[in-house]
Amino acid sequence: MTVPLHYRRLGPQGAKPLILLHGLFGSSDNLGSVAKELAEPSVPNVEPFDVTLVDLREHGRSPHTEGTSYPIMAADVHALVLTLGLKDIFMVGHSMGGKVAMVFAQQWPQLLQHLVVIDISPREHENDHAHIIDALISADIAPGRTRKDVETQLAGTIKEPGVVQFLMKSLYWRTEDQFGWRVNAPLLKRDLPAILAAIGPGTVRVPTLFIRGGASDYIQREDLPAIKEQFPNSTVETIPYAGHWVHAQAPEEVVTMIRKLR
Repeated sequence: MTVPLHYRRLGPQGAKPLILLHGLFGSSDNLGSVAKELAEPSVPNVEPFDVTLVDLREHGRSPHTEGTSYPIMAADVHALVLTLGLKDIFMVGHSMGGKVAMVFAQQWPQLLQHLVVIDISPREHENDHAHIIDALISADIAPGRTRKDVETQLAGTIKEPGVVQFLMKSLYWRTEDQFGWRVNAPLLKRDLPAILAAIGPGTVRVPTLFIRGGASDYIQREDLPAIKEQFPNSTVETIPYAGHWVHAQAPEEVVTMIRKLR
């Protein structure tokens, strides 16, 4: 059963529709700077997009549920598309959101004009997230704790400061004196194999751009033949200095690549 997803909409409605899908542990806020530039161009004579930023289930302000997978998440997005009455869509997804977009393209290609996948391949990926989920689950967010207390505890387990800061964006005041996580960590721990899984064998003929971080291993050179076979109308562009967070490290390049597809 689909759930109603939280979303924000930027730019003039009636312009070319573009949907942005975030990655694991994230939310629509992660793509805010890219969304704003696409919806409200800072350069002259550039057409804006009608941008919809989506919180996928178990993330952000969307519902926490009893289970997730790529077909389930894609169905949620499809229900939102029907609600908003969108068609000829540019769908852009980063990491987990990229796999959701790929599955959407397998099932409802007639709704898409172009697919943009940021730094993820359709294959199965390794489990390098378990320690992050465990850190979220074990974090002490009892009444009386401060944001600094929680951040310090996470930093004791997660050694990448950037990852800690990224996770802290999901900490919020659930009540006046009680923190909560916008990420449904227990459910994600149970269903992590489904999130790491390959998207399935269906061929996607929607024109597709893969944007690859040159310092990331989520799309490897060995993946390129398989990508081309499954996505015959695809191209791969590499931003050499960017890691997995391509849209955060190279937002201008990502925006330019998307605009060139129009």
